[in-house]
Amino acid sequence: MAGRARRWTRADLARDPLSVARSLLGTHLVAGPVSLRLTEVEAYWGTGDPGSHGYRGMTPRTEVMFGPPGHLYVYRSYGIHWCANIVCGTKGECAAVLLRAGEVVAGHDTVTARRPDVRERDLARGPGRLTVALGLHGDDNGAALVGRGSPFVLTAPAEPVDDARVRTGPRVGVSGPGGDGATYPWRFWIEGEPSVSAYRPGKVRRG
Repeated sequence: MAGRARRWTRADLARDPLSVARSLLGTHLVAGPVSLRLTEVEAYWGTGDPGSHGYRGMTPRTEVMFGPPGHLYVYRSYGIHWCANIVCGTKGECAAVLLRAGEVVAGHDTVTARRPDVRERDLARGPGRLTVALGLHGDDNGAALVGRGSPFVLTAPAEPVDDARVRTGPRVGVSGPGGDGATYPWRFWIEGEPSVSAYRPGKVRRG
């Protein structure tokens, strides 16, 4: 008999981002009328991770990433779109999981109004599209994701995603050492899911 789905707690997120990232595959994130089943995520682990915003320490922008766990870290990417991360780990360390892609399982009318004339697989395929689908923006930075009073619901799948379907590899769009897939194979996705975004390497920006 399949187990019952349950809501995530702060304790579930008080783990290293690699463990949290793997566990997030297949979970449902609910924001208002919209529910997404997460199919692709990336882990970022603070001052030891050259791909992380927190690599050089805490700043006003990255303060949320340093905990406590159970909050959203939302930032503007290249001045174009919002990206959402789930803060995890313990307070004082910089640990988060970027939400890269998901399958819309509820609230299709709302999502298609936000993203009209888009194919089903592309509704939340990529971190910028995912935030539009969920209606997330900069005002949600620091918002509680779990616990009493949270405007969101994060629900574990009734059955975990089979390990045979989980793939790992280099993070998308990360340049330099942090984009080295041999050292940082910290992108996790479910094999065969149409909503998973295409891999592209990072490009070093010239000043």
